[in-house]
Amino acid sequence: MSDLEITPRDVKQRLDLGDPVLLVDVREPWEHDLCRIDGAKLVPLGSLPSNLALFEQADDIVVYCHHGRRSLDAVAWLRSQGIAGARSMVGGIERWSTEIDPAVPRY
Repeated sequence: MSDLEITPRDVKQRLDLGDPVLLVDVREPWEHDLCRIDGAKLVPLGSLPSNLALFEQADDIVVYCHHGRRSLDAVAWLRSQGIAGARSMVGGIERWSTEIDPAVPRY
């Protein structure tokens, strides 16, 4: 399963290097309103199928949610649709907040 996941530290490093990463938040809008990672695109889990074209245009995709379960489900579905570059951020925004940016509120 290691190829399905990426750590927050690795995501931060890629973003800092300016790598072309599509960062996708699959939480609900109310969760996104509470806290988010700058530059992330909100695509709630239930709307993935109607947004498939967005993913088909990206080579490197990092998906996150609150704790990592929904994003892992999203990545499994994206991979089943042929989106090979999708990975889930382990621990979600919760882990991002504790390890990378404590200014991101926890909930």
